[in-house]
Amino acid sequence: MGGPKAVPPDWDAWLAGRESSSIEQFRIARTWFGPRHAGELHRRLTRWRPAYWPLVLSYLAFVVSDAWFAHPFGDLLSWLLSVVWSWQIFTTLTAIFGIRRTRKALRESEARWSGHGWTRSDDFLIVVVPTIGRHDTYPALERSVLSYIAYLTRCFPRLRIDIVVDEGCEATGRIARLAAGSELVRLVTVPRQYRTANGTRFKARATHYSHELRIREHEATDDTWVLHMDDDTGVGPDTALAIARFIEEQVQAGRDAKHLAQGILTYPREYAANRLIWLADSVRPAEDVGRFSAWTGTGTPRAGVHGELLLVRASIEATIGWDFGPRSIVEDAHFALIFCTRYKGRSAWFGGRCYGASPASLRDFYRQRERWSWGLAGLVFNRSLQLRNRLLLGYSVMTWVVGPMQNVGVVLLLAILLAHSNTSPATLLVIPLWALNMAYTIWMYWEGLRVNAGVSGGGRRKWWEPLAVILLIPIFGLMEGLPGLCGFVKFARRVENKFKVIAKPS
Repeated sequence: MGGPKAVPPDWDAWLAGRESSSIEQFRIARTWFGPRHAGELHRRLTRWRPAYWPLVLSYLAFVVSDAWFAHPFGDLLSWLLSVVWSWQIFTTLTAIFGIRRTRKALRESEARWSGHGWTRSDDFLIVVVPTIGRHDTYPALERSVLSYIAYLTRCFPRLRIDIVVDEGCEATGRIARLAAGSELVRLVTVPRQYRTANGTRFKARATHYSHELRIREHEATDDTWVLHMDDDTGVGPDTALAIARFIEEQVQAGRDAKHLAQGILTYPREYAANRLIWLADSVRPAEDVGRFSAWTGTGTPRAGVHGELLLVRASIEATIGWDFGPRSIVEDAHFALIFCTRYKGRSAWFGGRCYGASPASLRDFYRQRERWSWGLAGLVFNRSLQLRNRLLLGYSVMTWVVGPMQNVGVVLLLAILLAHSNTSPATLLVIPLWALNMAYTIWMYWEGLRVNAGVSGGGRRKWWEPLAVILLIPIFGLMEGLPGLCGFVKFARRVENKFKVIAKPS
């Protein structure tokens, strides 16, 4: 099994041939390794809390305004709006529970690790980075790999980074040179003729090949952890410290140890090619500290997981694998639902962050969301998965599919077309539900923006960003809802699924 790996002794010489624009950030990384920074990193991990006040203030405002202006009307449109705008209440309540759980988890972590310095783990950490290997995705891949070498080595003396590519990929030469620059990095090439037993394609095929390789090399052990990362998503010193602390907690937990964990996906402003899309992606870290914290953090990831900053014990991953068949395009969620059935209560959430890039264009944003909806709809109707897990997923997918009907602009347009002057609900009893759903939407974009701005240069929101992110929520709703609906329609029409890899800024 892999043991300690040597890092290049002369960083400046090794960096001389790198192409990434993030080299200066990499050099700065070495300054984090002094003892005085351990306390600062501890504060970064534990002092931040998701705030309640945007949720409470928004809720009160919506309750008062709706109760004042609403006039119950019992026609078909009013009943339809009453159902559609109340539909996501279970998701909202779950997320509020997740916010509370996140705050509690961060307080407990602060108490447990206060006064500790850098945490080192003796467990073996393998970072798996599948990439399509195109030239337009290479700069982000290099940035990410540099961050793994810079930061993870501080907490994991036993570390390896596996870059997984298909044989003959476009940027093979550049990726091979990147891998050759450090003994920490291994290039894993998936042969053209490789086929899984179930005919899995796309990213899951490559991930399953690397999974089978680890089994052949006898690395599927309890003290080996696999960190799954996307090729555009890097780590920081806080990520490394959070992962090491989580693993050490599992060593101490003994028979109650967890087998899977996930942290927070964030988007630094500097990695964004499009500011509108960066603002729209405020929703993603907010979901991690809300809904995903509620499910994954309480032991059973029924809401799914995302493919980056996904930490899995190698011995457990060996019992599941990634061979989910040719129609699988959301393999991370598929893995999570199987994990729910076999290892109930064994997942966890931790406060570490990873650093990714939002899609570079509106077209890529649309394609990304459409693929997610398309793939998740397939899981809902996959009878090989446990029914109760699929029911929750089906509820979430339906919330996404009816998203356009929840949009204020769409409702007003529909009312105009139908010559309908009243968009009030059929009964005032649903107003508290409406208000809570709307308040949670406000909270997601407000708090998610705070998280993303906090990991960006300067660490603060610009003066106009909070106002912009709130005013643009109707636009963001259409950006999310339309591809969700289209993805479901493509699934229903049995269109052949495709895994379209979008380019990400470097």
